[in-house]
Amino acid sequence: MIKSIHLLQKIRIHPTLWLILGLSVLTAHFLQAILLIGIVLIHELGHAIAASYYNWRIKSVTLLPFGGMLETDENGNRPLREEFIVTISGPLQHFWMVGAALILAKIEYITEETFSVFFFLNLGVLLFNLFPIWPLDGGKLLFLYLSRIRPFLLGYTQTLQLSMIFCVLLFVGTLVMMPNNLSLWIMIAFLVFSLWTAWKQKPYTFIRFLLERHYGRRSNVNGLNPIVVDENEKIYKVFEKFNRDSKHPIIVTKNGRERGTLDETELLHAYFSEKMTTIKIGELLYSY
Repeated sequence: MIKSIHLLQKIRIHPTLWLILGLSVLTAHFLQAILLIGIVLIHELGHAIAASYYNWRIKSVTLLPFGGMLETDENGNRPLREEFIVTISGPLQHFWMVGAALILAKIEYITEETFSVFFFLNLGVLLFNLFPIWPLDGGKLLFLYLSRIRPFLLGYTQTLQLSMIFCVLLFVGTLVMMPNNLSLWIMIAFLVFSLWTAWKQKPYTFIRFLLERHYGRRSNVNGLNPIVVDENEKIYKVFEKFNRDSKHPIIVTKNGRERGTLDETELLHAYFSEKMTTIKIGELLYSY
């Protein structure tokens, strides 16, 4: 009960949702506005409840016209399985919602017209939210896949790059098929701004990922994943090869021959605590 109240206190409504709600009221679509709020709220609470179950540090729950944003203090070091469940917990709510609405229509608690409006709004929010564009749920699922098969930074970078491509396709599709849909244009503008912000803050996202490893805040390690590097490799370049869910022994070589091994904690300590931000791995090896 206390957790539920705590989550409700973190709910925020984004200005784009207020704008779309205002347009709905002005165009006499009050029913659609109320239904949209309910759909978006339940969608986002699905994410929040799942995150709360895994004891994620939730900062805010922001409602958007197509879903929402769950802002947390988790920075890519939670188990992939956890992040997957939290991500799909929003879209899954749409299935039981349409089932419940169908039952209410069958017992004539709501009209067929209301059910039809609800069904298409519900479907629209679900499908739009699954577009592979960051920070939509589809974009987050894309990132989970890429960060599973690639180093964290490369996976995140490629997620943003692919999101930009899909965003352009969405822009062209809207221009051709629904050029007068103001709500969709508002959502596209939000996505463009979000992608630009995420790209600009990409180095800080990566640093937060490394800092959590430095402070030992990872909740899951699936095994050892050795990284082989030349002794002249810069320390930051080695960090770019770090994967999530893995611990990395660093095997240092010279002219193709192994010279020694460092633990990833030694690199993180040197970088963050000793401020050795430009050191070569070989120099770090010989200093220990």
